Amino acid sequence: MLIFLARIVDQSIGILRILFATKGFKYLALLAGFFESIVWLLAISQIMKHLDNVYCYIAFAGGFAIGNFTGIYIEQRLSIGNVIVRVVFQKDSKLTILLLKRLKFRITIVDAMGMENPVKMIFATIRRNDLKRFLRILNKNNPNAFYTVEDVRMVKEGYFEKTNRLFSSNK
Repeated sequence: MLIFLARIVDQSIGILRILFATKGFKYLALLAGFFESIVWLLAISQIMKHLDNVYCYIAFAGGFAIGNFTGIYIEQRLSIGNVIVRVVFQKDSKLTILLLKRLKFRITIVDAMGMENPVKMIFATIRRNDLKRFLRILNKNNPNAFYTVEDVRMVKEGYFEKTNRLFSSNK
């Protein structure tokens, strides 16, 4: 059981370490890597003490698998960082744009040419934890709009409020 739980913990921390590293949070990545290594050593030392016990191997692999799931779940709940949303409207976009602006989403509006007709496009760089609210408005008012969402590593200037320094990669 110790091996199983240790692997869940170390793998979950590992997922977060990768997230922190890719978002530029070098000190959090350093701290996560330290604890990930300690917990992994605890798990592997138990394996080495019980090389003849097949259940230890199953616990090690099972903990790894569940740790991946748990780490991804935690990462999704934390919603750290920013995303860019690109939206192409096929139909009237005025109401959606108005609602997004009223809710203080900063958007850039572009007239573009689609495959056959002129279209409106918007670009918005938003905090990841605001994405569900943004998409809810979009899907309610323009359910057929085409959109893409991509992670953003760094944002310079713009209209973001000051954030907690612990999770700010731009410092």
